Amino acid sequence: MKKKYIIHILLVVVAVYFLAIFQLPYYIYKPGGADALNPIVKVEDGFASEGDMHLVTVSGAKATPMQFLLAKILPHHDVLPIDEVFPEGITDDEYMHVQLQMMENSQEASTVVAYQSADKDISIDFNGVYVAMVVENMPAEGKLELGDRIIGIDDKKVNQADDLLDYIETKQVGDSITVKFVREEKTMTESITLEAVKDLDNKPGIGIQLVTDRAVSVDPEVKFSSGQIGGPSAGLMFALEIYDQLTEEDITHGYEIAGTGEIDYDGNVYRIGGIDKKVVAADREGVDVFFAPNEQGKEGSNYQIALEKAKEIETDMEIVPVDTFADAITYLEGLK
Repeated sequence: MKKKYIIHILLVVVAVYFLAIFQLPYYIYKPGGADALNPIVKVEDGFASEGDMHLVTVSGAKATPMQFLLAKILPHHDVLPIDEVFPEGITDDEYMHVQLQMMENSQEASTVVAYQSADKDISIDFNGVYVAMVVENMPAEGKLELGDRIIGIDDKKVNQADDLLDYIETKQVGDSITVKFVREEKTMTESITLEAVKDLDNKPGIGIQLVTDRAVSVDPEVKFSSGQIGGPSAGLMFALEIYDQLTEEDITHGYEIAGTGEIDYDGNVYRIGGIDKKVVAADREGVDVFFAPNEQGKEGSNYQIALEKAKEIETDMEIVPVDTFADAITYLEGLK
């Protein structure tokens, strides 16, 4: 009897482990939070507002059997094969490192856009371009490493990532380029042959992700405390929050404002993933206005997806299309 009891206990333990802890080769996305940005972004002696800007997130995790089953039943959940989420040959730590680096770049771009738009003191110095990731089985593997600082390509100087990317766009698959870089204070060169990159519509590439190292100095000072939130999608909302704190006018007009979109240093707003989940998260937080990347009005844009989800959940939240930071500011200035 005692032996049977022990076996039953063991079976229960194994079942609980399998259902609640064992990880399947799937990843689950669901609505995250819509936190106010005031505690996350602080401009020194910045102006306060009646309303709030909100950072909207998507929650993601590797699936256990129990979570997998729930995700198939619960609304606003997506289940994806793990290899569609994590690039081949990239560890969890490397993936998170890249996501956090993207967040840091997003904060920097949003700072530049907001300070320039508010006509505040800002200076930018370029310190080179760093390799943030090397893709497995691509030409750069074994030649470039994480942390290498690229300073030249063929006979051209590289100050920022776009210098290298724009130059490669002029080349063809099969062409060779010479990359000049610094590793551990030693200047090195490598000849690398361009291959078609499947994720870039088979355009030529060498299989690296780049980060431009800019030294941005601003007055008044701004500080971020975004913790372990990664990715570039908070750029637009960071820029709006910074601008709101820099300017005396309350551009929130007492409303709760959310949105999403990657932003570049010229204030252009780009598509992001999971916008349907972010609409749900913002609605749950009682947000009044939600900015969505318009993508110049193309079919299947973030804005169209957000609008469809808003209708599905029957929210009163206003979904606003934007292509630039200026579009968002113009809309907010028109609020009463």
